[in-house]
Amino acid sequence: MESLSPASSASEIISHLKSIGSEENRQGMKRYGIKIDRALGISHGVQRDIARKIKRNHQRAFELWASGIMEARFIASVTADPRQFTADDARRWAAEFDSWDIVDGVTDLFVECDCWRSLIDEFAADEREFVRRAAFAMMAWASVHRKKEPDATMLGFFPLIREHAGDPRNFVWKAVSWALRSIGKRSMDLNKAAVVLAKELSESLDKTTRRIGKDSQRELTSEKTLNSISRREANRAKREK
Repeated sequence: MESLSPASSASEIISHLKSIGSEENRQGMKRYGIKIDRALGISHGVQRDIARKIKRNHQRAFELWASGIMEARFIASVTADPRQFTADDARRWAAEFDSWDIVDGVTDLFVECDCWRSLIDEFAADEREFVRRAAFAMMAWASVHRKKEPDATMLGFFPLIREHAGDPRNFVWKAVSWALRSIGKRSMDLNKAAVVLAKELSESLDKTTRRIGKDSQRELTSEKTLNSISRREANRAKREK
């Protein structure tokens, strides 16, 4: 097995990935609706371990992305420098999205970039299934990772959630639901607002919209969710004293 380090080239990393791929894992990915045409069958845990070993290298990240290999592309997203990653870079990568898992992995990088907010609006308006999914995956990640954003930013996503809740495509509506539920778990105030929106959606005549509303309302009003938010807010208050 090759020893990887920050000095490893893209070709060395790709060679290593190919050496540890698993056809059994690759076939197993199908059960989760993952497109495996360009996959090697390597777990996310192993991919993250490799990313930690090789560390950030912005130029190399683009070389890894160019390989087309799913695992190399995920590692590219983890090792690219968000300070150098531009809106045009995000557009080019998003145009090549072809599976929900790579969308959800790579958009974690997108929300670290300065252009993240405008990209959400742009991607949500895009009719391509995986590009639109990217918008709502970004909302979900932003609700977790952009801790300094005011609640108003998250509330600003509600019109897009309402607008696209009726998109019947599997990989879109599930991302819309993910976004609403994630925002509703960010704080107690956002939870209350998200529950109001979820209730509105649950009363829609459209079956997809109604499903998102009912699923979100059920999760956001559960004792487990409310207790988790309460604990988190209590811990935050202690730290700020």
